[in-house]
Amino acid sequence: MQMHAREMSVPAWADKDPEKLEGDLVCNLVSGEWKLPPGCTFEEVQDPLDGKPMLRVPLTRGKALQEYAQNMHQVPKHGMHNPKKNPERYLMYGDVTANLVGEMRKPEVADYFSKLIQRVSPKSYVQAMGEVSVTTRFLENFCGDQVRFLARSFGVPGDHNGQFSNGYRWPYGPVAIITPFNFPLEIPVLQLMGSLYMGNRPVLKVDSKVSVVMEQMLKLMHHCGVPAKDVDFINTGGAEMNELLMTGNPRTVLFTGSKRVAEKLSADLHGRLSVEDAGFDWKVLGPDVPKTEKEIEYVSYVCDQDAYACSGQKCSAQSLLFMHKEWTKQGVDLEQRLAKLASRRELSNLTIGPTLTVTNERTYSHIEKLLKIPGARLAFGGKEIPGHTIPREYGAMLPTAVFVPLDQILASQDNFDLVTTEIFGPFQIITEYADEDVPKILQIFEKMDAHLTAGVVSSDPVFVNNFVGQTVNGTTYVGLRARTTGAPQNHWFGPAGDPRAAGIGTPEAIQKVWSSHREVISDVGPVAADWTLPAAS
Repeated sequence: MQMHAREMSVPAWADKDPEKLEGDLVCNLVSGEWKLPPGCTFEEVQDPLDGKPMLRVPLTRGKALQEYAQNMHQVPKHGMHNPKKNPERYLMYGDVTANLVGEMRKPEVADYFSKLIQRVSPKSYVQAMGEVSVTTRFLENFCGDQVRFLARSFGVPGDHNGQFSNGYRWPYGPVAIITPFNFPLEIPVLQLMGSLYMGNRPVLKVDSKVSVVMEQMLKLMHHCGVPAKDVDFINTGGAEMNELLMTGNPRTVLFTGSKRVAEKLSADLHGRLSVEDAGFDWKVLGPDVPKTEKEIEYVSYVCDQDAYACSGQKCSAQSLLFMHKEWTKQGVDLEQRLAKLASRRELSNLTIGPTLTVTNERTYSHIEKLLKIPGARLAFGGKEIPGHTIPREYGAMLPTAVFVPLDQILASQDNFDLVTTEIFGPFQIITEYADEDVPKILQIFEKMDAHLTAGVVSSDPVFVNNFVGQTVNGTTYVGLRARTTGAPQNHWFGPAGDPRAAGIGTPEAIQKVWSSHREVISDVGPVAADWTLPAAS
């Protein structure tokens, strides 16, 4: 395993060593107990780098689902706490979060989680540590009184003496969280803690390939004071989880994953769903190419990071790059710069690595179809990582870009659908445009279904405003240093243009996803001394 050279240290509360995973069992947490379902079968998780046995994860199904469903049924709709019930739990979670921060700030704990992430979802140590850092900073933001501040209410004077209305943030009660493989710590921790802060009792399902990360995080949470019965943690398949949702009837579900599954869940749950689904994300490079080589190099570097960091397995990854023709001129030649930057990525340091949901065959097939579009060409890549031992059920592609002429993207619906198909790996479409082509770009954006992240790289405020004003992406970066990936914890991250859109990381995101508005109107009198019974109306 290609890991950072720092000597490994396993914390006392942990029971897994990232460097010695050889068929280790991952357990469920239900009703406050770590246990395996009786007579269960197991999913054998391979090491994504060499295919050797790494983890055994239970496939919880049948009668074993009943305890989870019963726990959901026992949670009241008004939650474990709310502004009028058990408010001391807001304080308790502020204290617990401070304890978590104390642990996560320890270099050996940060290193432990970084290496555990690398083992199950291979990415560079810098990228893995970045995930740990964002998670820690998020927790830092919600220590002490900050949890109860999430439930801050407001009041409005009434029509007469004794009348006053108060708006409250109210929990849902029983909820579920389903998260993917690509950020096995950051996404589940941020959503789980937000759910708990607002007074809900969640059941958490993480992709089985990486669920060991949250198994260990939950052990740390218990060590830091989270009540063991506040969260259920289940390892199971997609169909079985769907069955649990149908029988457990959670009041809301947070789903991060594919658009296809999101739409099925939305129908099954009658809309009781918050979604951060697939992101086919775009970036526009404006005509005002920077004047210095350093700035041009910086923009090129960010384009490479956005497309290929974590082997392109970010829902915010740059999928479609629009280069103004000024960026393709001699002396700038962005495409050549991107090819050179991509060539630096190596399996040895995991700056390129396995893709866990897209096979080589899937990528090759997609490239073949794209190259049939008139004028399309392979810009760079299109080959497997040399000398790899990655299992065939995963992908092992070098960073790849295919150039497709702008006019051809809009030439037919088939072309449009093909170009805007997300390949969750180190893959992007690039194209170029002239000033008069801006309406065509905006037409492409209007036709897209995914509206997660976007970048407009320009220092021209008029150019930037034109794009921002005519698009809807929920997290949009603008300016010379604009990107599409790397969202920290200090701003909203999530899609827009859909009432089901989920956010993550900020107080506004927590309030939107994990609570609803409740209005309580107090009308205590007195009744006016001269009041008389009016006529019926």
